[in-house]
Amino acid sequence: MSDAELIQSSLVDASAFAGIFDRHFRAIFRFTRGRVGRQLAEDLASETFVVAFGRRHTYDLSREDARPWLYGIAVNLLRENRRAEERRLRAYARVPADFESAPDELGDHLDASVSAALLELSHEERNLILLLTWADLTYEQLADALDLPVGTIRSRVSRVRSKLRDRLTPVEASIEARGNGLT
Repeated sequence: MSDAELIQSSLVDASAFAGIFDRHFRAIFRFTRGRVGRQLAEDLASETFVVAFGRRHTYDLSREDARPWLYGIAVNLLRENRRAEERRLRAYARVPADFESAPDELGDHLDASVSAALLELSHEERNLILLLTWADLTYEQLADALDLPVGTIRSRVSRVRSKLRDRLTPVEASIEARGNGLT
């Protein structure tokens, strides 16, 4: 059965919605875990399905795949946790950039650099790039999840990639130079 058929069935037999949960909980959980950590991610992923269950009567049954809809709900729930996310990114960005440290700490520096670069993006830009990369949504699915035209998604993804490339290129060059013994 397609997701749309399961949702339609759940309007008569609520237990049919368990199929949607079984198919998509792990993906929604992985996405939210990447944004807010394991404990809160479990709550947010579960809440995503509670909200979806409550709104299942509004689901567009012409869309066979419910993932974009579920990701859209998850993004809205994450929006409520924005301040905590920004505080965490600021903390990661403060990790000292000590290239003289042990090699396994270079990964920490990269994490700090990526966190700092993500922090420079708006909340909407972070949602977009993380849905694209972590949730592996297509442009069309992103458009559904964020309720935007596909052309808008394409142009925004291009701008966000450019911002991240500009921010991370100097970091990559420094790490490469360090690895080659140039600094």
